[in-house]
Amino acid sequence: MTSIAPHTDDGRVTRIAATMADGREVIYFDETPDAVRVLTDPRDIPPVISGSHVRYDALLGEWVGIAGHRQTRTYHPPANACPLCPSTPTNQSEIPSPDYDVVVFENRFPSFAGGGDIAAGGALFETRAGNGRCEVVCFTADHNATLSSLPPSRMRTVIEAWADRTAVLSAQPGVEQVFCFENRGAEIGVTLAHPHGQIYGYPFVTPKTAAAIQSGQAHRAATGSNLFADVLAGELADGSRIVTENEHWVAFVPFAARWPVEVHFYPRRHVRDLTGLDGVERAALAELYLDVIRRMEGMFDDTLPAITSVHQAPVHAAEEDFRLHLEVFSIRRAAGKLKFLAGSESAMGAFVNDITPEVAAERLREAGRGVGEAVK
Repeated sequence: MTSIAPHTDDGRVTRIAATMADGREVIYFDETPDAVRVLTDPRDIPPVISGSHVRYDALLGEWVGIAGHRQTRTYHPPANACPLCPSTPTNQSEIPSPDYDVVVFENRFPSFAGGGDIAAGGALFETRAGNGRCEVVCFTADHNATLSSLPPSRMRTVIEAWADRTAVLSAQPGVEQVFCFENRGAEIGVTLAHPHGQIYGYPFVTPKTAAAIQSGQAHRAATGSNLFADVLAGELADGSRIVTENEHWVAFVPFAARWPVEVHFYPRRHVRDLTGLDGVERAALAELYLDVIRRMEGMFDDTLPAITSVHQAPVHAAEEDFRLHLEVFSIRRAAGKLKFLAGSESAMGAFVNDITPEVAAERLREAGRGVGEAVK
């Protein structure tokens, strides 16, 4: 069965959902209202059975996911058997249609999945069901592309998909935080070469977010002001770590950057998550994001293994406790050299950066001058 998408979400992106052969959901986000997509999955595949659960680390006050079923997930398939490419007669993939713009589907090997009711142990050994949801976001049908090679209009569509899924997953029972991210490059650990990212609906508030909220609350109690707003104002006033900016967003290397190349994107207006951005702010983010990624690529005559993370307020956080922002970092510290998380970082969580943040910011500014300040 094929179908033309029946409605639009924001006036420029058309959304249509279908069900895969094993009951999982697949959603097309198209840039034309008359796109025709195949909605029937012809594969004979068994339903997903998730065995995930979470365990509480009483020493650190953190939840840890346990997902033993993920050991069998797809690992470096050949290009002609890529599960993220559009389907062909010889490769029936996760996407039934022979073409797409951006597509989102439920992960067949989820770290977290809904429906469980595990509750065991006591205060020191507490176990809960790994309720939540994990989705895959494919940025383009082109297997050989990268997100940075796509036009701002496509990046805008990705942002629309992120925002749509943030709203849907935030309303799902048991989800406490929604996290959109991209792992890029084999050096990062990517096992599928097709350009894609993921979305996690966590059944808990992640440790990094919890720490930031605690810091923000302490700052507000001491000063009466918002920590995120004060950090942004301080970076703008100093200026040495600003990479680039536009009317709605500022991109800067943070004062205490942990990674050799690390850039944070702050909206000038306080919003808690992607759903709070208007159309102009989403378009401005798309252009600035691609600008910065291309600058990062220009820093080294080498690959750019990187992680893009969209940090959003937990579902039940107070409005003033957290501000939407993006963080992008690379483990590349020089051509032919990577920053590995060894003893201090992995064992103790104590980072040591190999590049001064001010130097990294200047190199990113120079890279922008080399390729042109505007994203074409």
